[in-house]
Amino acid sequence: MKTHRFCDVVEVNVKRWCSYMRWLLLVVAINFIALPIAHGQGSRCGAGKDLIVQALERAGPQSSVEDFEDALELLKSAAAMCSELGDAWYYRSLVEARLGNAGLARFSADQARLVGSEAQNEGLNPFVLATPAAPGGRGIGAATGSGAAPPASAGSAEVPGPVQQKWALVIGISRFSDHNIPELNFTTSDAQSFAAVLSDPGIGRFPKANVHTLLDEQATTVHIKEQINWIARHAQPNDMVVIYMATHGSPRSIDTVGQLNYLVTYDTEIDSSDNPNQDALYATAYPMIDLTNAVATRMRALRTLVVLDTCYSGGSIKNGGRMMGKGLANASPSAAALERMSEGTGRIVFAAAGVNQESLESPKLRHGYFTYFLMQQLRQSKGLTPLTDVFAAVQKEVPTQVAADDPGDDLHQNPVMERSSNQADFALGEPGAASAAVRRPAATWLPGAVLAASATVALGPSSW
Repeated sequence: MKTHRFCDVVEVNVKRWCSYMRWLLLVVAINFIALPIAHGQGSRCGAGKDLIVQALERAGPQSSVEDFEDALELLKSAAAMCSELGDAWYYRSLVEARLGNAGLARFSADQARLVGSEAQNEGLNPFVLATPAAPGGRGIGAATGSGAAPPASAGSAEVPGPVQQKWALVIGISRFSDHNIPELNFTTSDAQSFAAVLSDPGIGRFPKANVHTLLDEQATTVHIKEQINWIARHAQPNDMVVIYMATHGSPRSIDTVGQLNYLVTYDTEIDSSDNPNQDALYATAYPMIDLTNAVATRMRALRTLVVLDTCYSGGSIKNGGRMMGKGLANASPSAAALERMSEGTGRIVFAAAGVNQESLESPKLRHGYFTYFLMQQLRQSKGLTPLTDVFAAVQKEVPTQVAADDPGDDLHQNPVMERSSNQADFALGEPGAASAAVRRPAATWLPGAVLAASATVALGPSSW
């Protein structure tokens, strides 16, 4: 009898081993087929990376089973297209686990370790919120419908205590390494001025060393990711976080109307203004979903503001065009993207323009309209007015001034706000109890010079 049971166990283990070997052979075959594709694309595997982006756009913490199943197919295709994409295997392992496929989750995680996955090394999980949702808000506790995959909870709803520490990342990009991308007039100065408002002891009251700026050549995709990681590692639940970004925003193609998929960084490539290389865009730009997931699933601070001034015509108000090149359009964040970013507790997201609108720059004001009036409201209130009231004023001032400056051009700009619940509100200038700033360890990878004109820490080798 004992021998019989032992043989049963052996038989089961052999079947499992054979099943594993079939999967392994399938993976080898897929990688062998995909190798010429990867070689043809170079080491970037841009199209495969975009499939990962699409998968993460499809499935989030509150998504349905069907959404996770769709995401799984996209991740399978990404891994088949480019054998170097360990992140495709890693995110697949998380999706398989969410769908209850424990064995396939382990197998996919093993493949990610074999290939190498940055997301796995950092322990990212875009399917678990960093903060629970307030009652009646989005995120954990929000209705997901009968077809939803079980959401992973970060805990019960929290009420923030007094502000302890304050952190900010301010990004402005006016010029780009790829000269096919049109330069912008005032995004860099907008970022410098906004950072100065944050660190002003009479307005934002952020410690200067905790306000990090990335301007032009400093604002590469890698450096932006590293600075997002810096905030995610340091910010605690009772802290305040502000992320500001001013640059071009782009859909993944000219046919993707009304959806911002990529933020254009300094080192983004499109190769040609006449016929943009979408594969290059996918490989080099910063995916909007990465910022969305960082805010929703990695920022523990219960007071988080994101300001997106990310749809520019590439010139003054009179340009009025929506094309970065003949085949690549600008885009503003969609309502769904803003809603997803605001999942959790204490999230407020400002977008400078509505869907299908430009974020316009004013030669007269020498700023973008939205950032100019946002800073004006913060200065007038000394940072002590709740952000919802600040936004209400800016929302009226921006379209009024745009219409007054060029009454015959029929241009419109209507800022948009999204927040995690009706209770999500705070004043940007609320003092922090912890006055000592946490400085980043010395590093050498940022090339930019220290910005003497800014009242903040401009990230460069001599700024730590």
